[in-house]
Amino acid sequence: MNKLLSILVVLVLLLSACSGTKPTDIGLSANSLTECPSSPNCVSTQTKSAKHKMDPISFTGSVVDANAKIVKILNAKERVTITENSGGYIHSEFKSKLMKYVDDVEFYFDEVNKLIHFRSASRKGYSDLGVNKKRMEEIIEAFGK
Repeated sequence: MNKLLSILVVLVLLLSACSGTKPTDIGLSANSLTECPSSPNCVSTQTKSAKHKMDPISFTGSVVDANAKIVKILNAKERVTITENSGGYIHSEFKSKLMKYVDDVEFYFDEVNKLIHFRSASRKGYSDLGVNKKRMEEIIEAFGK
């Protein structure tokens, strides 16, 4: 019994370590999201790196309406927590089902150019096997509907 309990404790510790802590270098700085790291587990509309680059989402109407639409899309997804929503910026956390890895997904609403910039990045690991890019493609598609 003690051996089983020890194994369970180790498994819980390993799984909880997968989430990592919220990065301190994310958020907006001069209307820009943080640059992607060199690892392939990040996509962004404001990166200088071609391998991480995606196009922003264009919107019509107000930032309030665009924000509400993004929030609705996020709330329809599983294992997502919106940790910050200041109107012009959203930070959300996506947690993987099995290993509980956390990806930080941010949105910046550029009212002047009517664009939604985003960044989706894994907190841990090197490769995400394209998960962040696929996620953002799904969000872009949902926003267009």
